[in-house]
Amino acid sequence: MSDSSAVRGSRDDRPGDERKRTSIPTFYRQVVAELRKVVYPTQEQLVTYFFVVMVFVIVMMAIVSALDLGFGKLAFAIFAG
Repeated sequence: MSDSSAVRGSRDDRPGDERKRTSIPTFYRQVVAELRKVVYPTQEQLVTYFFVVMVFVIVMMAIVSALDLGFGKLAFAIFAG
């Protein structure tokens, strides 16, 4: 087996390797720079995503409700005698 650095661990595990803190203005500038990279959906995409999510949630609710009803009837059939 080889003694590569990937096997021995990450750089964060070394003693004496301290992380530097970022100042608040630098952090803010970095956040703003990252937010400028975000691609926001159009209104048409947003409406489409909304309906897709709603249909998925309704279908999952129907499946869970059907399973709950079925297992409830099964439990009553078993324990009611």
